[in-house]
Amino acid sequence: QWYQRRVRVVDNREYMIYMGRDKMENEDLLRWGFPEDVWFHVDKLSSAHVYLRLNKGEGVADIPKELVDQCCQLVKANSIQGCKLANVDVVYTPYPNLKKTGDMVAGQVGFHKNKKVVKINIEKNNEVWKKLEKTREEREVDLKEERDRREREDQEELKKQKKLQREMERLQIEKDRKEREMKSYKLMDADPELCTSNQFDNESDAERELVDDFM
Repeated sequence: QWYQRRVRVVDNREYMIYMGRDKMENEDLLRWGFPEDVWFHVDKLSSAHVYLRLNKGEGVADIPKELVDQCCQLVKANSIQGCKLANVDVVYTPYPNLKKTGDMVAGQVGFHKNKKVVKINIEKNNEVWKKLEKTREEREVDLKEERDRREREDQEELKKQKKLQREMERLQIEKDRKEREMKSYKLMDADPELCTSNQFDNESDAERELVDDFM
């Protein structure tokens, strides 16, 4: 099981927050994360690993401040040492920036690029924490299935994009062919002797092949 919180922010966008309860659950979250996930952790102290799932196309710069505050309060409250301190540093970074090497113990991660890591200092905020606790939901989550479903959706979207691109190319070829024909007709009107039986047989093999694909 994972702790989950479905939260709404001021502009009514909805997000899901995942939090592992131990180092093995943290490993699963690390293994099956999404490209848009953002990882939060108390800096230099043991704490929960929190993953904020952004919407497709969003990045760290798009996270509303209210949501950053909630994730930071969540990792602070779930740090054995951090929850006792008046303030702590919290770091967060995009999921793809997390690095896991063979010599790291369970629950330990590093970064590919330190410049992509954001560090902020926060103080305990009971108001934010109480508001966040109201969204708490604990349930079974098949992280692998969620990731597999996401990858299937991405593959379908890629197929649609490729199909659309080929259709655009086909339409462009048709447009170019018609423009050549119009030019040829104009030449015929100007001088009929310029017209030959092969006047319009000037498409390239590549053009014919692409057009045939859509016949």
